[in-house]
Amino acid sequence: MTQHLADALPTSTGTQPGWWREAVIYQVYPRSFADSNGDGMGDLEGIRSRLPYLKELGVDAVWLSPFYASPQADAGYDVADYRAIDPMFGTLHDADAVIREAHELGLRIIVDLVPNHCSDQHEWFKQALREGPGTPLRERFHFRPGQGADGSEPPNDWESIFGGPAWTRVADGEWYLHLFAPEQPDFNWEHPAVQDEFRSILRFWLDLGADGFRIDVAHGLVKAPGLPDLGRDEQLKLLGNQVLPFFDQDGVHEIYRSWRLVLDEYAGDRIGVAEAWTPSADRTAMYLRPDELHQAFNFHYLNTGWDAEALRATIDESLDSMRPVGAPTTWVLSNHDVVRHRTRFGTLEKARAAALLMLALPGSAYVYQGEELGLPEVVDLPDEVRQDPSFFKANGQDGLRDGCRVPIPWSGDQAPYGFGTGGSWLPQPAEWAGLSVEAQTGDPDSTLELYRSALRVRRAHPALGAGDGVEWLPAPAGVLAFRRGDFVCTVNTTDEPVRLPAPGTVLLTSGDLADPDVLPADCTVWWQG
Repeated sequence: MTQHLADALPTSTGTQPGWWREAVIYQVYPRSFADSNGDGMGDLEGIRSRLPYLKELGVDAVWLSPFYASPQADAGYDVADYRAIDPMFGTLHDADAVIREAHELGLRIIVDLVPNHCSDQHEWFKQALREGPGTPLRERFHFRPGQGADGSEPPNDWESIFGGPAWTRVADGEWYLHLFAPEQPDFNWEHPAVQDEFRSILRFWLDLGADGFRIDVAHGLVKAPGLPDLGRDEQLKLLGNQVLPFFDQDGVHEIYRSWRLVLDEYAGDRIGVAEAWTPSADRTAMYLRPDELHQAFNFHYLNTGWDAEALRATIDESLDSMRPVGAPTTWVLSNHDVVRHRTRFGTLEKARAAALLMLALPGSAYVYQGEELGLPEVVDLPDEVRQDPSFFKANGQDGLRDGCRVPIPWSGDQAPYGFGTGGSWLPQPAEWAGLSVEAQTGDPDSTLELYRSALRVRRAHPALGAGDGVEWLPAPAGVLAFRRGDFVCTVNTTDEPVRLPAPGTVLLTSGDLADPDVLPADCTVWWQG
């Protein structure tokens, strides 16, 4: 298999912004998107068969969550081989087919890369265990002697994101660091072999035609010298609030500068996207300086509630922080790690209004599979079907991420709703029959048709897409109103209608607009102003 078609996709010029500056990127969680072989688990051939749906939806790129060879201790984020496909998802030929057909449809493919840690079944780690203390392979991870007279205490007080200590002791007495599950040992990024290996992995997927990488735990690769104690417990509560000795260390930036050199070797505007939990938007912007990565997820926006004042502050902060580094701001409402925004906000009306607000903002937007269907979180999964590793731990994440990972409904009135012929790895609710792609297609009031219309307008309207600012307009309390050229967006985040003179002709509305001078409760309206 050789590189194909990515080079033929448009490359930005001096007059055309890079595609990533305004792209709508759709996240596919492979095990929950489409099952081609009836084993109840989504796969690459299922994804390939549904690419025309994504083309019709109107997105620009598809981000694929991990599909690498993995024991699946953390849904594929424990990688045993970065150049192989897990058999549950298919083969390398299937991955090549997905990339090839996506490019034929004009879609780009972003591959999920997991550089902070690997699987404990990775050959390097297995060899490190076999060879013992002081051997070269152990230097590629964080092996340390324990504390206490007999070394029975962890080397420091760091806690795992999934709960419990971030250290596990092996048979020879040494401990190894894992900021996530014990099955996910952290790489030592100070070691040149680790750096060389990942530059090689980048080239492997770029040669196959990948258009870029979503970089998992991009903030975690470098640890503070000496691995100092943090000095407190409940450390997860500090994530995203302050610089920690194991996250957002300045040394990560040299790594991404070297990766940018690799990306720039390839035609077709290949990109890097940082999943970076940082204490501030300004810290996030550091990952996006001109010689580093291209985008970063805007977790500050994702964590903002349905409140006009809070939303405006986050929007301003986000745009202001990206402007000095010349990077696009990104906007996201849901992903595979958080409660779906329909459930977070409480109603479908709020979710629809939030979607139109997000798609009206300048920059790039991310859509998580199923949000275009208005899917809620599944909050009543039986304990026996859950697979989130943190569900079985204490003092870590809440362990309820399975609820946003339930396979999406495509057609029919009974589960698995066209997902496949052999059931689904997580049970789907009975009420999802009315939320399937088939049920919503052609219904002008459906959430799916709202997304299709919004993406069509966004693509066609010259004022939408790329940009670095908005012009705020006067608006009553609880209402947002802003202008971008001859486009105006108004958003009512209150539970009561608000009188607001129409700023132009209606382009699209998330709810019923009986009177153009009255903005309905929990509603967003796009105007040609």
